[in-house]
Amino acid sequence: MEPLASKIRPMNLKEYVGQKHLVGENKPIYNAIKNKQQFSFILFGPPGVGKTTLAKIYAKSLDAELFELSAVSAKKSDIQKIAEYSCLKPKILFLDEIHRFNKAQQDYLLPHVESGNITLIGATTENPSFEVIPALMSRCRVYVLNDLSKDEIFEILSKTGKLSKQSKEFVFSATNGDARQAISIIENVKNLYSKITLENLKDFVQNKFLKYDKTGEEHHNTISAFIKSMRASKTDAALYYLSRMINSGEDPKFIARRMVIFASEDIGLAKPNALLIANNVFRAVETIGLPEASINLAHGVIYLSQCPKDRRVVESLERVNQDVLNYGNLKIPLKLRNATTKFNKDQGYGKEYDMYDKDDSFLPKEINKKKYFK
Repeated sequence: MEPLASKIRPMNLKEYVGQKHLVGENKPIYNAIKNKQQFSFILFGPPGVGKTTLAKIYAKSLDAELFELSAVSAKKSDIQKIAEYSCLKPKILFLDEIHRFNKAQQDYLLPHVESGNITLIGATTENPSFEVIPALMSRCRVYVLNDLSKDEIFEILSKTGKLSKQSKEFVFSATNGDARQAISIIENVKNLYSKITLENLKDFVQNKFLKYDKTGEEHHNTISAFIKSMRASKTDAALYYLSRMINSGEDPKFIARRMVIFASEDIGLAKPNALLIANNVFRAVETIGLPEASINLAHGVIYLSQCPKDRRVVESLERVNQDVLNYGNLKIPLKLRNATTKFNKDQGYGKEYDMYDKDDSFLPKEINKKKYFK
């Protein structure tokens, strides 16, 4: 049976709800559709705000052949089939969760986009500047989609049937602007109960299994527990929270990035090689992808957890940042300045510089007694 979200999906921009900064009159995607401009782009925004629907409307406006793939399960062979598929219409690939494509997969896709054989529409909930290779980014425009407002969610919910204002209010608060989730709640309540009431909605939402939310409290709690466990050298706990994140769908590169930060912030000078290990873990995750990359992550987590800890690097940086903010641009001592001209030399630039001077701090005179690294 066709899902409710599919049944009520908008077929054109007149039916589309939200993202007026992109689809309003004379806005970028409005103009692209009106003028039938064919180009690759990436839609960046939270879940359930209309990325897939917008891609479908755009493809339809070009009378294009639309291919839909999820980067979670897609392989190089899927890209190859699309590239080799012969048709007279433009070929548009909608790649959902493009941030889950590893570097090798993106490298393989690049020449097909570059040649124009495939027009790419990527969708992502993660910042594409972190997740998409620069060469592919340079060939795509990036459009940012915003959370849907209460009025916009109400407008979408009105298409699902007659609902009381209280019911709409409850669904909006339960889904945080995610239209797809809102429609799913209505559909499930319709199937499970004789009618949609506020009581039935509350009963369903409060008793359903709550999944890990990549932007919500559970996300922040889990990554916090993960970092604090490594900081306390609790290896088993760190592995447990790592597994929870991976099995709940967290982006492995997000985890690896936090490990790189941890290596400098919490281990620092106690074992400088930790930063090299963490960077290598990130590179392995980026190249290999899940599920095998979970082994690389576990390897790194065990190593980082068991390293000695030293936070002097970050503490020094915090102290010096505070003085930079408090004092502004203090004058640099003359002997440390670059004497690029005769006039500069005559002014004393670079004079009396001695790299072996143990008595002078080399800091501006106002703070020359300060000790940032302790």
